[in-house]
Amino acid sequence: MITLYGFGTGFGLPEISPFVTKTEVQLKMAGLVYRKEKAKPPASPKGQLPYIVDEAETIADSTFIRAHLEAKYGFDFDAPLSLQARAQAWAFERMIEHHIYWALVGARWVEGDNFAKGPAHFFDGAPAHLREKMREDAQFRVAENYLLSGLGRHAPDEDIDLAVRSLFALSVQLGDKPFMMGEAPCGMDATAFATLAGILTPFFESALRQRTEQFANLTTYVDRMMLLYYPEFAWAPVQQQAA
Repeated sequence: MITLYGFGTGFGLPEISPFVTKTEVQLKMAGLVYRKEKAKPPASPKGQLPYIVDEAETIADSTFIRAHLEAKYGFDFDAPLSLQARAQAWAFERMIEHHIYWALVGARWVEGDNFAKGPAHFFDGAPAHLREKMREDAQFRVAENYLLSGLGRHAPDEDIDLAVRSLFALSVQLGDKPFMMGEAPCGMDATAFATLAGILTPFFESALRQRTEQFANLTTYVDRMMLLYYPEFAWAPVQQQAA
C-alpha cells in the first residue's frame, strides 16, 4: 500500500500543504488505495512534503510522485486532453506553483497576524527556551524565499495585483466549465484546487483572499472540487461565507 506523508488537517483545510493536497487528490483521481501519515519536512529525502513510500520506493516532490504513479500504475491524469491541451495544462500548473502559490505563502507567512494565527503554531512543541527563536528563524527563511520568488520585491498591494493577474488567467481558462480543462478533471485540477482552497480558507483574512473571492467561478470551482474529493470534510462553501 502507498503511504502518503503530509502535515495533516489544519487552517480550515483537509490538508495544510497545497502540494500534499495536490498529491492526495491525484491519488484519489487514480483510485489508488493509500494511507496517510503525518511527517515533518526533514523526514523527506528532499526536505519537503509530500513524499510517498510505495513498497520499496520512496519518492519526494509532488511532480515526481505524479510521474511515478503514471509510470507504475499506468494511470494517465491527462487522458481526456489533446497534445496542445496537455501543454497548456502544464503551463498553467507552472504558473500556479511558481506564482500564485508564492502569493499564498506571503499571505500565510509574511503577514504578521496570519503567521501568529497559523504557521507560528508549528513550533508549539519545541522547548520553551527555543520556541520564539525557531519561529523567528522560520519566518525569516520563508520571507527570504518569498523575496527570491520575485513577488516579495514589491509593495503589498503590488504583489497582490500581480497575483490577481494570474488568478484572472485561471478564471478565464475555467470559464463556465466544471473543470479547468473541460468536462472531466485532469492532473492540473489537483494543483489548481489545492492552491485556491489554501487561499480561500476562512481561517485566514487577507487581501489575496478578498480579491480571489471576486472570481465567482473560481470559488464555486473550489466548492465543487472539495465536495468531489473531500466529501467528508466540513467545508463551508465560499459563496455562503461571502453572503
